[in-house]
Amino acid sequence: MITVRDLIHISVRQVFRQRRRSLGVVLAIALGTAGLLAVMAMGDEVKKKLNHDLDLLGGATLIKMGFDEEKHPGTRDKFFTDETQEALRALQGVDVVSAATEKINWVPMFVNDKKYVVPVQGVDAGYWSANSLEPVSGFLFDKSFVGKRALVCVIGEELAESLFGEENALGNYIHIGKEMYKVLGVVGGLQIGQRKSYAFVPLTTAIDRSGKDYRSDRIYLRCKTWDDVKPVADALLATVKAHQSADYLVIEVSWEQLHRLVLIVWWVQLFIFVSIGATLTLGGFGIWNGMMSSVIARTREIGLKKAMGAEGRDIKSQFLCEAFCLSLSAAILGVVLGYWVVEFTSHFLGSTPSRDVFMNYAGMSIVFSGLLGLVTGYYPALRASRLDAVTAIRFE
Repeated sequence: MITVRDLIHISVRQVFRQRRRSLGVVLAIALGTAGLLAVMAMGDEVKKKLNHDLDLLGGATLIKMGFDEEKHPGTRDKFFTDETQEALRALQGVDVVSAATEKINWVPMFVNDKKYVVPVQGVDAGYWSANSLEPVSGFLFDKSFVGKRALVCVIGEELAESLFGEENALGNYIHIGKEMYKVLGVVGGLQIGQRKSYAFVPLTTAIDRSGKDYRSDRIYLRCKTWDDVKPVADALLATVKAHQSADYLVIEVSWEQLHRLVLIVWWVQLFIFVSIGATLTLGGFGIWNGMMSSVIARTREIGLKKAMGAEGRDIKSQFLCEAFCLSLSAAILGVVLGYWVVEFTSHFLGSTPSRDVFMNYAGMSIVFSGLLGLVTGYYPALRASRLDAVTAIRFE
């Protein structure tokens, strides 16, 4: 019986000898393995990036919470306490929780002898991230400004143009109520919508200067991924009830946009995996076809080995090992290509999967390719092992 060491040595040498014939098969399996590895390794990173940039999809991971103004009694204040906000932030799957004032203060302003009625809203530092808003110029106030109750503001693009025209709005002051607020930045983004004409001030500043008329009665909650939206939405009512009254609580979720997003991603993933599966299938068929051709070309060799005492299981083991080595070499090449694809993709996404994640998927890809070689090479190996020694020797 042939030893394992000799079996591997002979198989590797045979694969190397037939490298030109096997080049197409190796490339097919390598490309399929590289694609599969890249999709699996980068799947979570792509999902994070896509969830961060959902402006074009209607902000499907954004959940809004407030109280029904028409139903709740006017004798009882309705706002989200600090304990409730912290509990919401602690929920699994929650990325950002932002508090804001639901009530908008319409403030008359006079600039260059022109009167403007400007909607003013108090927001905290998490408002920008929760609503996917970015500064067009300047910067958006952060926790330090909110904590200091600073007299600063951020204005929308349309308001900046109306108030200052082509002049740079940064550093200018505008009247809000009886005080002057310094413009720190101009905010934009697809999700800003009608708020392009708004002025935003720190939530603490708005509450201090407006009393009970302005409270933290609006919550913007951004989930980490679209998979987290449903479990988070289901947990919101119980979380609020555990820390305060949840009477007349209204929870708004963009279920239609979410469903549309999941459906789009599902079809894209299906197309990618079908393409990769087709590539691997062609590679497996190539192994089968190549091994069948090898059996026919080496029929006399098989006959001579049997005449010299080789058993059928030895012949079968040799051809199976050749198919395995062929697919394994393709898988290793695919892992190398997959590594470079992941590095290239990570450069553009600005996010890299951990080495452990990549190595786990690389190991899975190699095991899968090895099994592919064994499965597709089994029949040719079985056929070779059943050849009659005399008939094989006489084969021309």
